Amino acid sequence: SLLGRSPAAFFPQHYFPLLGGAVLQVLHNVSASLRGEIAEVVSIDGSSGVFCAWKEILSVLMPHLTDLTKSDCIWQRICWRLVECVPERWMEAVVLGFVQRAPGADVLSRLLGNLVVKNKKAQFVVTQKMLLLQYGYTTAVLQNLLGYLSLDSLRRALLIKVLHELLETWGSSSAVKHSPVEQQQYISKAILICLSHLKEPEIESCRQELLTSMMEGVKCHLDSSLPQIRRLGMIVAESISSKVNTDGPVLQFQVKVTVKFLSAVLGSSPAALHCSSSGVTVVFVLLYFLEVSWANSSLPLWANSCLYFVYSDDDLIPYDMSEDKELKKTKAPMYIRDCIEVLTGSEDLDKWEEAVKALESLVRRNPAAAREVSVELAKILLHLEEKTCLEGFAELRQKAQVAVLTTDPIPVAQYLTSQFYSLNYSLRQRMDILDVLVLAAQELSCAKGHGKTKHSGAQNPRIQLLPESGSSKDWRRIVDERIKSKTRRFAKGQTQVEQPSGPNEFNSLAGHFFFPLIQNFDRPLSTFDLLGEDHFVLGRLVHTLAVLMYLAVNTMAVTAMGKALLEFVWALRFHTDSYVRQGLLSCVSSILLSVPAEHLLQDVTEELLETRSWLEEYAVHSLLCLSLQALLS
Repeated sequence: SLLGRSPAAFFPQHYFPLLGGAVLQVLHNVSASLRGEIAEVVSIDGSSGVFCAWKEILSVLMPHLTDLTKSDCIWQRICWRLVECVPERWMEAVVLGFVQRAPGADVLSRLLGNLVVKNKKAQFVVTQKMLLLQYGYTTAVLQNLLGYLSLDSLRRALLIKVLHELLETWGSSSAVKHSPVEQQQYISKAILICLSHLKEPEIESCRQELLTSMMEGVKCHLDSSLPQIRRLGMIVAESISSKVNTDGPVLQFQVKVTVKFLSAVLGSSPAALHCSSSGVTVVFVLLYFLEVSWANSSLPLWANSCLYFVYSDDDLIPYDMSEDKELKKTKAPMYIRDCIEVLTGSEDLDKWEEAVKALESLVRRNPAAAREVSVELAKILLHLEEKTCLEGFAELRQKAQVAVLTTDPIPVAQYLTSQFYSLNYSLRQRMDILDVLVLAAQELSCAKGHGKTKHSGAQNPRIQLLPESGSSKDWRRIVDERIKSKTRRFAKGQTQVEQPSGPNEFNSLAGHFFFPLIQNFDRPLSTFDLLGEDHFVLGRLVHTLAVLMYLAVNTMAVTAMGKALLEFVWALRFHTDSYVRQGLLSCVSSILLSVPAEHLLQDVTEELLETRSWLEEYAVHSLLCLSLQALLS
C-alpha cells in the first residue's frame, strides 16, 4: 500500500513541522541578507498547500517569531509582509491560527501589523466572523482579538465599529429569543472587553449611542423567560452604565452574587483585563466564572487564589442561638376580623407580623366566619405588601390566600379571575393570582376522607387439652397456651389500610377557575398585553391552564374545558417564545390525559386533527411532540 511504501518523513505529523522549519530557515536568510522578495516565498507556500495544515506549521513558527519580533523591527516587517501576501483562500486559516496561538494581544500586534486595515478578508474574519457568526472561542482568544484592535490608532476605528455591532446584536429582541445562551454570553464578554479598551474621548464621542443601546438591550434581556438571560442583561447593563456614566447615576440591579477581586490578578492570568475601570474587570471575571461553572468544570488555580464569592455574611462566625427563644411582645389575633383590622389600619408592626402568621390557621379553623368576609380578605391579601423583613412573608401570604379560596371557592375565584385582566396590577400580582388558583385547585381535587381500618373477626375460643405427661419442663408452655385459649380477642391489629377517599370538591368548581382565565387573553390593556411584551405572564397562564385541565379529570366540565383549551392552543401555536410553546404542549398532554377518549373522538374530532397536523409539522424539533403525536394516532 501507499502507506507502507511512504517514508516516515512524509507523514503529516513529520512533514509539516519539517516544512515549517524550512520556511523559518528561509526567513532567517532573508533577514540576514536584507534583500529578496518575501512574496515569492509566500506564493510558493500557498501553491504547495502549506496553509491547509496551519496548526502544524504555526506550532513551529509561532514560538520563534514571537521571540524574534520582540525588539527587531526588521523581523516585524518580515512577518507583516509574510501574512499580507498569503493567498486569499488561505487567509482565514492563517488569521485564525495567529489569533488562537498568540500568547497576548501585543504579540499578535507585532506579528500581524495592520493586516485588518489592508486586507478585506482578514477584516471580515476578525470583526465579523469570529465575533458575530461564531461563539466557540475561549476568553483568551477574545482578549487577543479585541486587544489587537485597540493597540494601534488605525485599528481603533474598527474597535469602536465592532462595539456598536456587538451592542446592536446584544440589544436585538430577535437575537435574544432565538440565539443560544452560550452565544449571548460570548457576545456579552466581547462587549465588556471592548468597553475596557475604550478611552475617555472615545466614550464621550459615542456616549448617547451607548446609553441608547444599553437601554434597548437590557429591556430585551429582562423580557426573557430564562433567568440566565435576565441576569446576563443586568450584569452587562451595570457595566456599561458604570463605564459611561462616570459622574452621574448608574444602573444598579440586585444581583445576588458579590465578587471580591484582588489586584494581584491583573496582568497575571488569561482572564484578567488591563483596564482602568475596576467595575468592568470585576464583572468580566464574574462572566468568566459563569462560563466555567456552566461547563461543569473546576476553576483554574489562579481563579481559586484570586477570586472567591461571598453569599450574604458567610465569612462571619455566627453566634450560637440554638437555645434562644423568641420573646413575643404581642399576642396573636384570635379572630379573623381582628386580622383584617390590623392588616388594613394598624401601625403596630409587631401586631402586623402576628396577624400575617396567624391568618391561615384562623381561616381554616373558622370557615363560617371566613365566608362572611372572604372576598374582602382576598382583596386585602392580593394588595398586601411587606412592611417588615418578615421571614417567609411571601409563603405566608400565599398560604392565607389558598386557605381563603378553598374555604369559599366560587366568590373568591370569581374575584381573582376578574382581577387578573384588570388595570393597575403589577405582573407579580397577576402571577400570584395564577399560583393561588393552581394551589387551591390542587387542594380541592385531593381526597379529604380518612380511610377506615378493616379488622379481622374475633377468634373463637378454643379448649386446649393438657397432655397426660406430667413433665415439669413444659409447664410454662402449658400455662401460656391455657391463657391464650381462654382469652377472647376482638381485634388483631391492622390487616389492610384503605386509601383516603372522598368526593372531588373541584368537580363543581373547575369551570369557575378555568373559563374566566381563558376568555380575555387576546384583549390588550393599556398596562397589560399578553400577546405583546408580557409574554412571560402568558407562559405562566398557559402552564396554569394545563394544570387546571389535568386536575379536572373525571369532572362534568372536562370535555368543554378540553375543547376550549384546544382552540386556545391552536390560536397560539406559532408563538415565538419557547416557554409559551412548551406550555402549549403541556396543555395538549393534559387534554389527552383528562378527557375521556370517546368524548375526544365524538366532540372535538376536528380540533384533534388540527392539533395532530401541527404536531406532525414540528415533530422533528421535539421528542415531546413525537410522543403526543403517537398518543393522538
